[in-house]
Amino acid sequence: MLVNDWMSKPAVTIDADASIAKAVTLLKRREINMLPVMEGHRLAGIIAHTDIQRASAAGVDPLKQDELFELMSQVKVRSVMTRAPITVKPEYTVEETAEILLVNRISGVPVVDGEDKVIGVITKSDIFQLILILVGKGKRGIQFALEIENRPDRLKEITDLILDYGGRISSLISSLERAGRGQQRLYFRIYDIDQPSFLRLTEVIKEKANLLYIINHDERTRHIF
Repeated sequence: MLVNDWMSKPAVTIDADASIAKAVTLLKRREINMLPVMEGHRLAGIIAHTDIQRASAAGVDPLKQDELFELMSQVKVRSVMTRAPITVKPEYTVEETAEILLVNRISGVPVVDGEDKVIGVITKSDIFQLILILVGKGKRGIQFALEIENRPDRLKEITDLILDYGGRISSLISSLERAGRGQQRLYFRIYDIDQPSFLRLTEVIKEKANLLYIINHDERTRHIF
């Protein structure tokens, strides 16, 4: 999954000589948390809510709103922006980008092309949205997780069982995280299986794997094992 397919584009930007007040207006109107700051066609920095809060708190009585408004109208974005921002390329993977955001404790980054032109922005919100799409959030069905031996034939055995009982696999995530030595964890969302068939499928799976949980969104039930 590449950044190019999941970034927000075109990027909403602001000029370095614009006022903080204009930045606040843009952030609120577009419902975003960060703006790339431009000097002509060059990326000069970024400005986020935290930069504005830090600037607004400096030497202003919080009870004097007129004083705060005056400050935000006069101070330029360039004076409070974060310079030399971290960026990513559109060919980066979403996973690489998520790690960059996590390690640097930031909410998003501008996306630049080979000529360092800003072509988009990718944020934690974009990545969260992707995760929800991948796991089928809002599409109901049945979610369940299990732990099995880390062998390709064991994975095929489980997926074949689901298909044999009439289930349709909407999403499948395999992970070694939190799994025992030599094990892997599988996270499924399935559809098109009636309750009696799923109950029989569950009993068969219990004989072949360690079932971790079942969340049936259609029946509104959840079981943790």
